[in-house]
Amino acid sequence: MTSRLLGRCARLLPRATPQASAARLPTAAAGPAEPLWAQAWRQPVLRGLCEGRSLVKEEYLIEPKRTQLDELLERAQSPQDVLQAWAAQGGNANQAAKALVQLVRLAGREKGGAKMDQFELLNDPRLLDIMDTVTAQVASVWNGTLVSLLRSLSALGVPPTAAVQRSIQTEVLWRVRRLSHKQLAFLADWGAGQKGQMEVSLVSAALKQLELRWTEIADARTVSTLMARAGHLSPALMDRLEDKALELAEGFGAEDIRRVSVSLASQGRRSVPLLRALSYYLLQKPSTDLTTPVLLDLAYAYGKLNFHHSQVFQRLAAELLPRMPEISSADVTRCAKSLAFLKWLHLPLFEAFTEHYSVNSQKYSTLQLCNLLMSLARLNFQPSKGEEFYKKVHSALEGVLPSLEAFLQTDVVWSLCVLQQAKPQHITALNQHTHVAKLSEGSLSRVENYRLKLLHIIATLQLEHPESLSSTLPTEAMLLPSTLGQDSPLSPLQAGLKGALDNLVGGKAEALRTGVNTIYGWTIDGELVVDSENKPMDLVTLTAPHLPGGGGAKPLPEGACRLAFLTWEFPNYGSRSKDLLGRFTMMRRHLKLAGFILVEVPYYEWLELKSDWQKVAYVKDKMGKAIAEEMAK
Repeated sequence: MTSRLLGRCARLLPRATPQASAARLPTAAAGPAEPLWAQAWRQPVLRGLCEGRSLVKEEYLIEPKRTQLDELLERAQSPQDVLQAWAAQGGNANQAAKALVQLVRLAGREKGGAKMDQFELLNDPRLLDIMDTVTAQVASVWNGTLVSLLRSLSALGVPPTAAVQRSIQTEVLWRVRRLSHKQLAFLADWGAGQKGQMEVSLVSAALKQLELRWTEIADARTVSTLMARAGHLSPALMDRLEDKALELAEGFGAEDIRRVSVSLASQGRRSVPLLRALSYYLLQKPSTDLTTPVLLDLAYAYGKLNFHHSQVFQRLAAELLPRMPEISSADVTRCAKSLAFLKWLHLPLFEAFTEHYSVNSQKYSTLQLCNLLMSLARLNFQPSKGEEFYKKVHSALEGVLPSLEAFLQTDVVWSLCVLQQAKPQHITALNQHTHVAKLSEGSLSRVENYRLKLLHIIATLQLEHPESLSSTLPTEAMLLPSTLGQDSPLSPLQAGLKGALDNLVGGKAEALRTGVNTIYGWTIDGELVVDSENKPMDLVTLTAPHLPGGGGAKPLPEGACRLAFLTWEFPNYGSRSKDLLGRFTMMRRHLKLAGFILVEVPYYEWLELKSDWQKVAYVKDKMGKAIAEEMAK
């Protein structure tokens, strides 16, 4: 309220007429001249006090007269032209600063042999005279030129301890409150990667001013630049920039959307409203704006933030498919990895990825091939020309796989197991005690994750290639991770299934196992053994080759079936799909080979069941269908 009242007063006071002033303050006929403060009241106000959102502009009462030096600097085509113009004409500090900026810009354009030697340039007397002029009269250099001069001197290679650098940085620090928001953004962008004490002070001061004056920002380019370059330095400013980006999202170009998305991803800021707005306006951009680097960066950002937007993914695939012949191997693996993180399988696009490898396999490095295989395995994608594709894959991995780092080698072999392409020699190489010891390095969660992967790999050898099992497994690999299934609480689906199974067996603990950790590295949500009449049996005394201890001593009776109940949660499926991811497809395959009849309980069916009797009836029905299908085989 106070600022609004002062603003009105500031606008009304200059409108007072001389007659009104005379009526209020009668003066003598030959009185003294009007005081200066009264003249000042009648001058036009450049900026009202209430105009909090108006931009801070650099106002000059007298426009400097253009000189011949200014014209020579504009027509200069090389750094030598700038130096010769200065030597011939000379000028003030502001012109010297402009000459330095122009010199650095022209020096950056020069190619090859025409490029001037930096040492020779820095020791040129004419350049030294320019820098001395700026140092001596730095207070007269305009704000915009002064800020641009900081970047120019850094690009020129002037050491931070030089007198001209110190003089300019000190002057900018004194003027920081008078800089416009664009100049502050330019300053923050320049100093984001600087490590010196003065540079850090300048960036901190600029960021502080931007935190206070963020509402002045009115263009998308400044917002995207600040978010990309300086957002990580000030979380408070980043919060305000997200709000401003949401306000200005309609005016963002494709490049601005890319920069904002990547900055959010690099800082791990999953701002859903902003991402939705960016996605909406991205879909309205023409194809000419969506270049391949923009599409790949967007795929990376969405994958890193785990943000799903099917329309954006469809547009991305539609734009990339015609460009596949021009895309490099690095871009293919990068895009495939991003989409795999999103669990989004677009069959034509991934088919194009595998064909790209088949045609350009010699251009793929070993690491790129490994990333491509892991992406395909995560989504359980099998190419239509699989024989040709995997022939080249095995040829590329032959002789290279044993030399890979232990964790990467385990990931690649595990991916080949998912895709059913692992050869026995690939697996036996991981049975060595030295390899298992290497997997014991690192954090506890990482160690246990790779111990599980190793168990899955060994299970592939046991169940899918039993004829190649010629040696015993290492003791370390046979042991299940100590924390498997202990710390993770039951999900609502698992808890509901457990309750339904308890009701089904009538509360008999000896007839039901839940949360069963098998020697194959897979956890079964529920286990039952039923007789020929589908009635639960006591399974404690029966042999259980899937358990680490082997179970009881009695063999499975004739006609009895061992059932494994598996709950499939929402994250176990691909995006917008009812197809399981590669990990869970391999789990289902292994448990079938181990002699289980699988009773699968997907989340989308379980959610429709409301009462306990419906859940029990559902479980009974699923059991009967699974056993009938097995008998029909």
